[in-house]
Amino acid sequence: GMEVRLFEEADSLLSALGNARPDVVISDIRMPGMDGLELLERIHQRFPDLPVIIITAHSDLDSAVSAYEGGAFEYLPKPFDVDEAVELARRAVAHHRKVVAPAESPTDKGTEIIGEAASMQEVFRAIGRLSRSNITVLINGESGTGKELVAQALHRHSPRADKPFIALNMAAIPHDLLESELFGHERGAFTGAQNARKGRFEQADGGTLFLDEIGDMPAELQTRLLRVLADGEFYRVGGHDPVKVDVRIIAATHQHLEDRVEEGLFREDLFHRLNVIRIHVPALRERREDIALLARHFLNVAAEELNVETKTLDKEAEAYLGKLDWPGNVRQLENTCRWLTVMSPSQVIHLDDLPPELLQEARSNGAGEDWVDVLRHWADRQLTRGTVGLLDSATPQFERTMIETALRHSGGRRQDAARLLGWGRNTLTRKIKELGMEELV
Repeated sequence: GMEVRLFEEADSLLSALGNARPDVVISDIRMPGMDGLELLERIHQRFPDLPVIIITAHSDLDSAVSAYEGGAFEYLPKPFDVDEAVELARRAVAHHRKVVAPAESPTDKGTEIIGEAASMQEVFRAIGRLSRSNITVLINGESGTGKELVAQALHRHSPRADKPFIALNMAAIPHDLLESELFGHERGAFTGAQNARKGRFEQADGGTLFLDEIGDMPAELQTRLLRVLADGEFYRVGGHDPVKVDVRIIAATHQHLEDRVEEGLFREDLFHRLNVIRIHVPALRERREDIALLARHFLNVAAEELNVETKTLDKEAEAYLGKLDWPGNVRQLENTCRWLTVMSPSQVIHLDDLPPELLQEARSNGAGEDWVDVLRHWADRQLTRGTVGLLDSATPQFERTMIETALRHSGGRRQDAARLLGWGRNTLTRKIKELGMEELV
């Protein structure tokens, strides 16, 4: 038989897909919240090989056509025969297992990209659109954002999925060894080259070569790479016979390559060769709504790796993590969750259990500050001291602070400052006069 899980709405299903992958999804078109066609699109973006069967009304031809165009495995018109539906589900399961079997490997575990933020949906959408494609892709984003995960997903959902995925970080290899790493060498090509060796291009033949931190590639190697992209062949170091390869290039960088081109540090013709399709991976601070989701995922992964019970964040700790800037991005959050799994004394992680450097970071950059809490604490302290007429002093100071800040942001332009505050210009002028701020502004 088949194991079946039921979900009342699409959002619950999408959340569950981050932790477990079924062989088939069966969805009605009309349901509360997100409809079946939008769900189909979201699934197809993230998991192009996952079959989706759409249930639709007999007369809803447009929806049926849209389902097929959206990549549905099949559509099932109402009313339908139960035996027919079961048989259709079995066919979809068999199809899925046949499709994914060649691409799966032990290293795939835990490498699916997680994110519900709009900026991550753009990444999923790009991966979905590029499935079945061999086109060159340039991925840009800060260090630790998951650029290699995106590259792996592009490979996994491409016609080359059953071929090698080879990665090379330009910044991690000494420049004098990069040429040999990329193109290989013949025996005796240099001191210590006792045997011939295939480079990354040959290792990736038929598959995908991921060149991370491409902006750090030395100028002489940029020229060689350009020739390989143009001709599909190269010479090993010390070799005399050309080696032909069929390789898809996916490159990534945390730098602005356009600036590198302007500075003469990166070849403009190579940039245009690589910049066919560009995918931007957002920084973690640009997708704060995903921080709690990612933290729960990494705590689960860490617990599984260490064979211990999964720890959970209390609401205060979870909210606090969501306000940090995470300069190391997803990689920093993942390492933090590993640290917490080992070092937190209880199953529920409290604010005081967080690494000291995260608490220090918040104090230095103001993350985690809630002005309402600060104001409440100040008011409690004043009233405890017996202060009366609290608003007589607090309200003018509050307005003065807001006006000063708005004027600073507007460069001193009162019209713009008034708009930032939600006032008219006359109101701002009157308040400045009432508060005795004419000389200050």
